[in-house]
Amino acid sequence: MESGDSNIIVHVISVLFNMSWQIFWPLAFGLILSSFIRHLLPVDTVVKHLGKTDAKSLTFTTILGMVSSSCSYAAASLSHTLLAKKATLPNAMAFLVSSTNLIVEMFIVLVALMGWTFLWGEVIGGLILIATVGFLFSRFYPKEVEQELRQHIESAEPAKHVHSDCGMDMSNMKSETSDCGMDMSSMKHETSDCGMDMSNMKSETSDCGMDMSSMKHDHMDMPAQEEIGLMSKITKSAGFFQMDLAMIGKEILIGVVVSSILIALVPQEGWKALFISNDVGLPTWLHSLLDVIIGIFVAMIAYVCSVGNLILAAALWHGGISFGGVIGFILADVLTIPMIGVYKKYYGKRPTKWMVGLLFLSILFTGLCVDAIFNGFGWVSTDQTVRTLNQSGFGMNMTTVMNLIFIPLSIWYYRLGKKANTGMGMSM
Repeated sequence: MESGDSNIIVHVISVLFNMSWQIFWPLAFGLILSSFIRHLLPVDTVVKHLGKTDAKSLTFTTILGMVSSSCSYAAASLSHTLLAKKATLPNAMAFLVSSTNLIVEMFIVLVALMGWTFLWGEVIGGLILIATVGFLFSRFYPKEVEQELRQHIESAEPAKHVHSDCGMDMSNMKSETSDCGMDMSSMKHETSDCGMDMSNMKSETSDCGMDMSSMKHDHMDMPAQEEIGLMSKITKSAGFFQMDLAMIGKEILIGVVVSSILIALVPQEGWKALFISNDVGLPTWLHSLLDVIIGIFVAMIAYVCSVGNLILAAALWHGGISFGGVIGFILADVLTIPMIGVYKKYYGKRPTKWMVGLLFLSILFTGLCVDAIFNGFGWVSTDQTVRTLNQSGFGMNMTTVMNLIFIPLSIWYYRLGKKANTGMGMSM
């Protein structure tokens, strides 16, 4: 191996290690906090309010998504379950957007990597996108295509014991079942369908695609002592943490590796060549439009999850893309090529084409709105948004102190959750 190749490999590994060190504590903190929120705020009862589309239902579905899993594939599976339970299509799509873009761990990592301005851009953009999705899917999604979508769902739903698997192949799993990260402590004889209300179903209930025949109906044989006290709440929350990592760990790892390679190997001039130069003299609105479109298409071909793509978003920002382009890129994690394949499987080709088209227009409109708002008020040119991308996290600084706390804490918390899930036959 030549010395030049060796230096490149060392540089890539160095960037990968530095980026991992930078995002570890905010990601761990966000996932731990999210697990507590999901345990303390059950989501199954929210589904009862999603049978019609209005401001109240969109608010409920936004909350439902925020406390749900951040895994894009799990979000697609849960939105599919919402539709199967007769939620409206706009509500299901709003849930999809919320659960991948308005989640605690994403906010924390976003602030750590890019600053508070991008956090507010993501929050405002996410809310605009939810409202836009609600409007466009209510007004412009053809009724006959929606009927085709629902017929496809019904035809794919067998009468008994075939269920959603949260976007993962779990056919080789038997008693080690998953409840898709939802609270199952209140269940009696009706098994879980990814946290959805299935009280009107008897024995033909969904169990997230798992074989739950070995499970009894006595609250999953949970010992009485685990039902009470602070430690029981921590243990149950840790179970959600372990399931989340089992679902999204691979996507986050891929996102970190791909982004680190791009950051290490692609110079800023390379990123700038991808975007439209400010020297071209295009009208501001056209320049913003092209940048948002480019950001969306980069997201479509990037195989990263909603949290992992924040690192690549930072690389794009430092490469010269506009603020609205960055927000468009982040929001477009629901339009990756693998996700489109999932939609085709769930809904059929024609319904998926309309779904992807309306989501694309919604994200494009949102990116333009966010760009106009933040540039109009002069919020983009703050020091927080131009911090060094590959900061050194070593030394006695906040990153080091927080990692020294969260590395052992997250390991203990993960093991606690794995032990709890294994004891309930839900190990992943």
